[in-house]
Amino acid sequence: MSLFKSAKKPTGTETLSQWQLIRRRFRKHHLALGAMYLLIVMYIMAIFAEFFAPYTTSWKDLYHTYSPPQTPRLSFSEGLYVKAVRKHVDPVTSQKRYTEEATIVPLGFFVKGESYKLWGLIPWDRHFIGVDHSAYQADDADAPTPTFYLLGADKYGRDILSRIIYGARISLSIGLLAIVITFFLGIIIGGISGYVGGSVDNVIQRGIEILNAFPRLPLWLALGAAMPSEWSSLKVFFSITIVLSLLGWTGLARVVRGKILSLREEEYATAAKLLGAGHGRIIFRHLLPGFTSHIIVSLTLRVPTMILGETSLSFLGLGIRAPIVSWGVMLQDCMEMQVVESYPWLLLPVIFIIVTVLSFNFFGDGMRDAADPYSSR
Repeated sequence: MSLFKSAKKPTGTETLSQWQLIRRRFRKHHLALGAMYLLIVMYIMAIFAEFFAPYTTSWKDLYHTYSPPQTPRLSFSEGLYVKAVRKHVDPVTSQKRYTEEATIVPLGFFVKGESYKLWGLIPWDRHFIGVDHSAYQADDADAPTPTFYLLGADKYGRDILSRIIYGARISLSIGLLAIVITFFLGIIIGGISGYVGGSVDNVIQRGIEILNAFPRLPLWLALGAAMPSEWSSLKVFFSITIVLSLLGWTGLARVVRGKILSLREEEYATAAKLLGAGHGRIIFRHLLPGFTSHIIVSLTLRVPTMILGETSLSFLGLGIRAPIVSWGVMLQDCMEMQVVESYPWLLLPVIFIIVTVLSFNFFGDGMRDAADPYSSR
């Protein structure tokens, strides 16, 4: 009876697959789970940027240049609204100052606004939030057009919130596109290095060490400066993606190499070789699936580096260029400290960059912990 009493009770995980165990463990990592949901929201907003942005990227109001953020208010009589603002220019310093007026600017959800084409294909004029022009009543016939700047405006009177949402489409997508190229380079080169071994492995690893020895930022700057100035924004976008990928595959390649070195002598790999399976089939069909979760974790932790790389290049004028909007392009307005001191809301894209990078890091940490479901941690 003592033998039966000391026997371990089944936990219910014996019949679960590896991915089921990973999902089960990941759900217990609340910080990583919250980061994942936040990233999903950000990507949804980026995909449907035309709808979620109050204004389009081409919209501007020169009367409201450097307009400060407007705080939404809620009341039973007026509903959701903001106070209209009026600009005053200092005759001595030419600095712009805004004061709130008594005029109510009503806000609404799913309101009509500027016309746009969703993804460049579907014409529409509805915005998730914006000024409800049908309910607006101006006290003064000469009053400027009512605007809603939740995060303020830039030097051309363009809505910063709208530009951040549009910029998320570029800054977030460039990280994913770069990761796709990094994935193929890292898997193929790392797989060959670990499986073949010998002189081939030695040459590949020495090449990786040489590539990693170069300082990242100066190398990015050199490659960014080498791009012809007459290139279109689309060409620059894909060029930056390729540059970031060519410099970011080495970490994944070393992860793949290390795992294949430890798995290539396993019995199932030897059995596949004896049965006549080719080298490519052994690597991609038998060895790689054994540590797919580790590859996903490594790629997840690389995305923030890609985003920061694009931001750095664009901020210095060597990456994405106008009229394409990215978070790095928006930060070009912060080159002068006097401008930042007078209009600090121009730095708001930095907050979105920090939140995105931290979210990817938290998500990657959660995936890394969940990738070892049998650990006691």
